[in-house]
Amino acid sequence: MLKAFSERFVIIVGFCCLLLLSFASGCSDRQEKQQKVEPPRGELKLGIIPEQNIFTQKKRYEPLAAYLSKRVGMELKIEILSRYGNIINNFISGDMDAAFFGSFTGALTIKKLGVEPLARPEYIDGTSTYYGLVFVRKDSGIKNAQDMKGKRFAFVDKATTAGWLLPLHYLEEQGITDYSKWLGEVYFTGTHEDAIHDVLNGRADIGAAKNTVFYRLAKKDSRLESELRILATSPKVPANGLLVSKDLDHSLKMKLKEALLNMDKNPEGQQVLKDFGAIKFIETSVEDYKPVFEYADHIGLDLATYDYMNE
Repeated sequence: MLKAFSERFVIIVGFCCLLLLSFASGCSDRQEKQQKVEPPRGELKLGIIPEQNIFTQKKRYEPLAAYLSKRVGMELKIEILSRYGNIINNFISGDMDAAFFGSFTGALTIKKLGVEPLARPEYIDGTSTYYGLVFVRKDSGIKNAQDMKGKRFAFVDKATTAGWLLPLHYLEEQGITDYSKWLGEVYFTGTHEDAIHDVLNGRADIGAAKNTVFYRLAKKDSRLESELRILATSPKVPANGLLVSKDLDHSLKMKLKEALLNMDKNPEGQQVLKDFGAIKFIETSVEDYKPVFEYADHIGLDLATYDYMNE
């Protein structure tokens, strides 16, 4: 009887083992099948900095995003952000895959997050860089940093080269290391356009912005060059280029880069470039951001730990 029980026990245990193996194998097969049939990503989120007002930015970038969407086989959904630093926050949270960064936000995210530059536009005038300007009204009596004591300064954003790094460097070069104690009031306009208009219209005494926006506005309003005086300029830095998350699929990065670099070689791309105000896109690397890294180092700004939030 004991022998019969033992035999039955062995049979039952063996049967249970077979069931467990079959169940485990089935789960593995189902997981593998689920992985194989998982649908591809439907869209790529593309951030745009608030260099100009939202309507101007949408008009410039939507045709470019539509063109790239067709070339890479995935919809590029653009998001115009309200502040420069918002792009960095979105990359940190994983809500953004790529962005057209300014030189400072590009340098900042390279240091903080390891983003990868792909390409930037070469504009109709043949330039692929820009520089910053510090300016005042000609009738203000301000000719240097010493004359700025107690005056009102319109910065753009703490995450811009032209609208933040340049004026800090300019003031420091003239012996002013604590701008908050020297200037009467400071504020952040959020866009280069607003900084320019605020000085032009007397809401601020001093302003800083990028030359490309300044001279674009000057073509429409002659008062900019007749009524404003430029006191300082920054080194040339890369124009707003496309940088992507280091975690973005490599093949997708290459498709984006190839699509941008070959835009000028087909009629549709040429038209998009014309509307964008460029003649082509050129390859861009981390080395191109060296002037920003050096500029930040000169004023003691550690980009890897820098808190870019405005006051």
